[in-house]
Amino acid sequence: MRLPRTALALLALSGFVAGCGGPGADDRSAEGKSTMNMQQGAERADVILQETLAAIQPEVLWNHSPGGEAGCTKGVAGAPTGTGAAKRTVSIMTIVSEQRRGALMGVIERDWKGRGYTITSVNNSAEVPAIHAETPEGYTLSVKVGGGQFFLDAGTPCLTDHPVQEPRTKPNTHHRKGQFPQRPDTQDEFWSATTPLPSGSPAPAAP
Repeated sequence: MRLPRTALALLALSGFVAGCGGPGADDRSAEGKSTMNMQQGAERADVILQETLAAIQPEVLWNHSPGGEAGCTKGVAGAPTGTGAAKRTVSIMTIVSEQRRGALMGVIERDWKGRGYTITSVNNSAEVPAIHAETPEGYTLSVKVGGGQFFLDAGTPCLTDHPVQEPRTKPNTHHRKGQFPQRPDTQDEFWSATTPLPSGSPAPAAP
């Protein structure tokens, strides 16, 4: 679902505006400015989310959630800059027990560190744990729990203004009817187990 444009501050509150960058090798002009547009950036965000999901074993079920976009501004008057930022979000539909939340958080954190991403903050709350990170190209990432459900976000830096299309990546489970958020409803032998992992035992790593 594409959301209407709002002030940049709305994205900034979620930590999704920073730097400049683009998919794969960083595309920059001779002046050092990014030549990527928002659609290309959103596609790169989709790739980052897919890489993160692929690192989770056993596999979890997921669906797209509403993303968003906003125009970038500067100055006290909030003058438009001809750039904008986009955000992609996926909802995890696998039921992850409270006892296994830390294991899933650990898998994602290790994957992000292994890709050279910087962990910018960690919330160790038992109810609403979250990890925030940033890629070298300025994409902001987060994994968080809300209402007992895991969400993964990827936000672009400020890129050349361009219409942003719906994600083309295909979820690995069917869309549930009803209002957002769709609640997790699928049990998994590992992730839904209510027994804690032995101390020091990580979740299975992706092959």
